[in-house]
Amino acid sequence: MKMLLLLHWLGVFLSCSGHIQDEHPQYHSPPDVVIPVRITGTTRGVKPPGWLSYILPFGGQKHIIHIKVKKFLFSKHLPVFTYTDQGAILEDQPFVQNNCYYHGYVEGDPESLVSLSTCFGGFQGILQINDFAYEIKPLAFSTTFEHLVYKMDNEEKQFSTMRSGFMQNEITCQMEFEEIDNSTQKQSSYVGWWIHFRIVEIVVVIDNYLYIRYERNDSKLLEDLYVIVNIVDSILDVIGVKVLLFGLEIWTNKNLIVVDDVRKSVHLYCKWKSENITPRMQHDTSHLFTTLGLRGLSGIGAFRGMCTPHRSCAIVTFMNKTLGTFSIAVAHHLGHNLGMNHDEDTCRCSQPRCIMHEGNPPITKFSNCSYGDFWEYTVERTKCLLETLHTKDIFNVKRCGNGVVEEGEECDCGPLKHCAKDPCCLSNCTLTDGSTCAFGLCCKDCKFLPSGKVCRKEVNECDLPEWCNGTSHQCPDDFYVEDGIPCKERGYCYEKKCHDRNEQCRRIFGAGANTASETCYKQLNTLGDRVGHCGIKNATYIKCNISDVQCGRIQCENVTEIPSLSDHTTVHWARFNDIMCWSTDYHLGMKGPDIGEVKDGTECGIDHICIHRHCVHITVLNSNCSPAFCNKRGICNNKHHCHCNYLWDPPNCLIEGYGGSVDSGPPPKRKKKKKFCYLCVLLLIVLFILLCCLYRLCKKCKPIKKQQDVQTPSAKEEEKIQHRPHELPPQSQPWVMPSQSQPPVMPSQSQPQVTPSQSQPPVTPSQSQPRVMPSQSQPPVMPSQ
Repeated sequence: MKMLLLLHWLGVFLSCSGHIQDEHPQYHSPPDVVIPVRITGTTRGVKPPGWLSYILPFGGQKHIIHIKVKKFLFSKHLPVFTYTDQGAILEDQPFVQNNCYYHGYVEGDPESLVSLSTCFGGFQGILQINDFAYEIKPLAFSTTFEHLVYKMDNEEKQFSTMRSGFMQNEITCQMEFEEIDNSTQKQSSYVGWWIHFRIVEIVVVIDNYLYIRYERNDSKLLEDLYVIVNIVDSILDVIGVKVLLFGLEIWTNKNLIVVDDVRKSVHLYCKWKSENITPRMQHDTSHLFTTLGLRGLSGIGAFRGMCTPHRSCAIVTFMNKTLGTFSIAVAHHLGHNLGMNHDEDTCRCSQPRCIMHEGNPPITKFSNCSYGDFWEYTVERTKCLLETLHTKDIFNVKRCGNGVVEEGEECDCGPLKHCAKDPCCLSNCTLTDGSTCAFGLCCKDCKFLPSGKVCRKEVNECDLPEWCNGTSHQCPDDFYVEDGIPCKERGYCYEKKCHDRNEQCRRIFGAGANTASETCYKQLNTLGDRVGHCGIKNATYIKCNISDVQCGRIQCENVTEIPSLSDHTTVHWARFNDIMCWSTDYHLGMKGPDIGEVKDGTECGIDHICIHRHCVHITVLNSNCSPAFCNKRGICNNKHHCHCNYLWDPPNCLIEGYGGSVDSGPPPKRKKKKKFCYLCVLLLIVLFILLCCLYRLCKKCKPIKKQQDVQTPSAKEEEKIQHRPHELPPQSQPWVMPSQSQPPVMPSQSQPQVTPSQSQPPVTPSQSQPRVMPSQSQPPVMPSQ
């Protein structure tokens, strides 16, 4: 019976907090372009130390904001869990900059809210001014500190059908809850509300769909997540709740639960996180972020699930939302976890609708009903969140066993059953004998990996490797080639990728497909429909300007087969004269990333690339680094530092060394033995070439020697000729008059003709029979007949 009652409670709690999702980003008016101006000096009075003031002119007025750095927004050692291709869990603790997140107010509006981040080159966050919410973000590639300010309002028509049957179900659920346990109805006043404040330690899980939407870019994903947590913390601060990002897990390979049926999925996620997240990280609640539509809901969470391990969870969809509207949705579902119901018609705040309205409008204010629900639930049931205001450093209190390595701990293996299987870490958060580390990409078998050991390999030509330093378990941050560096044939590196039109066509339509001609881009991307456009604004397709047609949707040719694509994706083809153009469409409500959009960083002309559907000159990617700055011995990374080639050392690749950058860790030093081998091989090659040259030289000299031997008879042959009897020469040869001291020599046909000396003139023989006149000492020798 108790089990049935428990299951009934679980079903009631989980079914009372879903609501309709906004279908598209809530920008209903063009943005104001503003340049924040900092106020210095004492013209506006003396502010306490740490406060900064800026002027923001937008909406026809000059607004003065006062902001101050937040503290304790993230866990001191934020663990980030990912998965290998084989399913093994990897843990890393990335560096989190914690001095660039601000909260504050607008001068003249005591109920205003300001939540900004300056970590990434400008102001990014939201402002609540005079009951209107605005989202601010830097203008891309601006050199004058320009920002865009959007008004986050909602049209009445967006909420006209969102309560159809849903609020009735929720009221029924609430009545069931009250019948099961009416002990939570408290009649006490709100006196003493602010004596304590509460800390919500949240663990966020990123599903595989959202990870793919971010193109597997961990750095960009973390940047946006930090902004979201900052905004959520500012929204809940007004009710005395502080939000602490306690951990992050990314489903890098696949989703670990099925996220399709709304009610079933939240049950599965609550069960999964209880079995997998809780043993690794003790937390108060966990939210799964996804891009799936959840059948029209912006999310669903466990009502009054805070501090109950098997129910403290929610699923929130990020589909077609800006960071501001999504942050408000996360705060809305945290409100459900904290016991807040959807607002009824009698609930009031300073606006017609409040943050807990079922339509989840972009409003940051809580209604009187939300305050009441929160007080009723939290005063008795959320003591796990309670911390006193006078705690000196609430995040440095040692808590061995929570799976987070804190100050004074060498490691933390979590619960005892996990410590029993850990060879590196003991249950008292110290390392085992002989161990130097227990976790990290530069830790293996409880030992630091040696200096120069690669801990993160480059994945493509726009990525760079990182190496361990031999004294730490952590791998350096992930660095990559600076945006704008040429890659492949005509591409440019952009955010760690080298986008190429031909490759994009082949990924969609298979081998053989190529980017189409200029005609296809001009004819289709200027239509402004599902097949050809330059973006979607307010549910309307934007026509591409002629100068931007290459940055709209990808157009392909040489397609030989129709690919098998995801649901609702349509392949479109068109003919212009003899040119066939192939493309895919995209419409609101589709799951996953748009495979047919031209990716940012794609080449769109000589020295031009696509950025946000516009074809801009490469010079917009301002950089203080260049190949010349690296002395043409290296390449610039995304921090604008030189990553030197082997044989040269950073920072400027002037001194001989082993390569790398000041960010990447020390690359491996090649052993002298290898250098000696290379020198030996080089020496052998040179020696072989010399021997070949010597052989050719000798071979060339040998025929000359033979020729000299033929022309000059040896001494032995001369002696032989002198001692043999004289013979008459053949008739074809002339007679030669010999000298008195030497007998005449008859030349043969094979011997060269001998010319007589000047002292004895030759005697010309008669034509009938040539003969030689004998000397006085020898009788003549008659020739044979």
